[in-house]
Amino acid sequence: MWQNIRQLILWFVMGGLVLLLCLMGLETRFVSPANAAIRQLEEAPGQVVYQSRQTLKDQHGSSWQAVAFKRIRSGDSSGDTEDTPTFYLRLVGFPGVANIDRSRPLVLTDSLGTSFTANDASAKIFTDTTSPEPNVGQYDIAPIVSNLSSVLPLKLSLPTVQRELTQLDSIELLVSPALVEEWKTLFSQAPAV
Repeated sequence: MWQNIRQLILWFVMGGLVLLLCLMGLETRFVSPANAAIRQLEEAPGQVVYQSRQTLKDQHGSSWQAVAFKRIRSGDSSGDTEDTPTFYLRLVGFPGVANIDRSRPLVLTDSLGTSFTANDASAKIFTDTTSPEPNVGQYDIAPIVSNLSSVLPLKLSLPTVQRELTQLDSIELLVSPALVEEWKTLFSQAPAV
């Protein structure tokens, strides 16, 4: 009888360890830690870019570069002022992973189901607008970044053009609360030149 009890306890311990390892694996696969830092780059005299870079994984395990940035020009009256700050999120996947559908917005949804949309601003990054890179998208998140929660994980639904019947019509990227907090800090605190 004691042997049966010991064996039962061993099964519970082994099951608990397997469950713990699975949960740890899921967390690291879907929510990347925010180990990025806010960077300051001088692009030209009087023009500075503040940015946060992070690699995110989609639901298929493919890597995407997420770059949130704020460009500031001294003496610029074209909209990059403190009254109307620009703040973009650029998402870059490996070529061939997905073709981004620029006719639809990026949807950001927190874990409580609250959704926000960010309009496409990709036309501003391509010199050849007739042939934009299909794996690069840029979105204006200035209107919504202040409303994002920095304590809840965030899911980005990046719209894609279906190339095959089996392909999904969106790529899902999970963002950690720490990275959302970094974006909010970048948006609100990057100083003017």
